[in-house]
Amino acid sequence: MSTVSQKDEKKYLILIGVLSVAIPLVVAVLLFMPQTGKLGDLDVSFLPHLNATLNTTTALCLVAGYMAIRKNNPSLHKTLMLSAFVLSSIFLISYVIYHYQGDHTLYGDFNSDGVLTDAEKAEAGPIRFLYYFVLLTHILCSVFVVPLVLLAIYFALSNNLSRHKKIVKWTFPVWTYVAFTGVIVYLLISPFYA
Repeated sequence: MSTVSQKDEKKYLILIGVLSVAIPLVVAVLLFMPQTGKLGDLDVSFLPHLNATLNTTTALCLVAGYMAIRKNNPSLHKTLMLSAFVLSSIFLISYVIYHYQGDHTLYGDFNSDGVLTDAEKAEAGPIRFLYYFVLLTHILCSVFVVPLVLLAIYFALSNNLSRHKKIVKWTFPVWTYVAFTGVIVYLLISPFYA
């Protein structure tokens, strides 16, 4: 895709707007409405590990893509950034499946009974507050990263590089933060998976 007409651009921007609202809404519904077992006995216990791998690889692609464009290698930059987008998309699908099918994990639930007692909270200690801070900032940034990424990719693929450069000043740090904090959240919560 090189350049697009104003009529087509309006369609793409509307689609980006719809996706930017729909994706966070679907994720929020899955987080706040227990869905365990909707897919029968499908075992999804491996998905958090896969998600951490996808986030790690996404973060590495983002940093390498940034370095590629700084070294004036737009072809490698494009490959790495599209790879990061594909990996993030696979992550999102995997994340939705996991939260649709799997049990919710509570930070500090040492006996994996789904109840967080005062004794467990005390045993988790102050790291629990770090976990929730990182998780909260990760979630908030992940809401904003959806339209940023979609717009950055759209502007790049439509060859509107001036708008692409403007949006990636926000997209790159937010997307990188979301990818890295996704890994940190996983590392902190993984001891509590049943």
